Amino acid sequence: MAFVSLDTAAIISTSLEGILYGLSVLMFIGTMWAMTYKHSMRDVNRPVAVASVLLLILSTGHIILGIMRMEYGLVTYRDTFPGGPAGYFADVSQETYLIKNSIYVLQTLLGDAVAIYRCYVVWQAPWVIILPIMLWCGIAVTGALSVYGDSQTSSTGVISTIVDMECMGAFCALTLAANLSSSGLLAYRIWKIERSVTTSRTAKVMTTSITRVIMDAAMLYSVALLSTVIGSLCSGSGPFVLVDVLTPIISITFYMVIIRIAIGKNTHSQILTVRAGMTSDTERGSFPRYSMKPLQVQISHSTHIDGAPVYGILDQSRLPMRKESLDGAYCDALSG
Repeated sequence: MAFVSLDTAAIISTSLEGILYGLSVLMFIGTMWAMTYKHSMRDVNRPVAVASVLLLILSTGHIILGIMRMEYGLVTYRDTFPGGPAGYFADVSQETYLIKNSIYVLQTLLGDAVAIYRCYVVWQAPWVIILPIMLWCGIAVTGALSVYGDSQTSSTGVISTIVDMECMGAFCALTLAANLSSSGLLAYRIWKIERSVTTSRTAKVMTTSITRVIMDAAMLYSVALLSTVIGSLCSGSGPFVLVDVLTPIISITFYMVIIRIAIGKNTHSQILTVRAGMTSDTERGSFPRYSMKPLQVQISHSTHIDGAPVYGILDQSRLPMRKESLDGAYCDALSG
């Protein structure tokens, strides 16, 4: 996107961000439903719930600032700012741009922190998250340097590519490494649990689905980050479009894991309930018509012992039911 002017890039980035932001809001509603439906407040994973709300607040603030910058650059200061709209969007020392960039850094740190938290909950071993935490600290440092470098840039109408692009590239590269490491460790742990413990075919399907959900979210975020890193190396206005798009993608990948795992848990629970009911009916040799109420069935039967008939009554006051269950500890840790 080197041939795209910065004012055009601002329009494109804000438009794409608005579309993805609307999707993230819908997914936030689905996330809240997944965490609270048929659950009491004490059963809700509070850290995950707080992170969900914070991600929504940050992404909302980011797109509001993007709209404000469009209005300032294209309408308010169109004829008064040196260089026109392109000059306004090139000035990274603007207060709105600094706040917007800071929100992106905070949202990235929050999303990666939740991924590290999930990894720790599943592994229950502090040494496993040493590398992700080191990468997270690197993300915080490069993010702070990026914001500080922007604040020190003079209003010349030209972006300081030496400082801003290098910090942005290092920031996205460290974020990519942290995302792949934490997601890889998480997926490996679940796969290892499935191989060493699980004997039920249905439970294996469940753990395989969870691993697939985690890897899908990691790949989506990684592709967006990799595109930003490549754009930073090639310079131009492309990275600024991709950074704005990354903000709602962070929320979408976070919500996607929770929603898909919750849907998978409900689906498998229904399957297990149906299978358990069919198994109980098969063992009894009958299929009761009213399974929701206690039934009392009296069956007259006769047998012959040494030629003498004996009559009896078989009383079934309550029909037995069996239901298989899955250990969903790590499912709750991931889905809230």
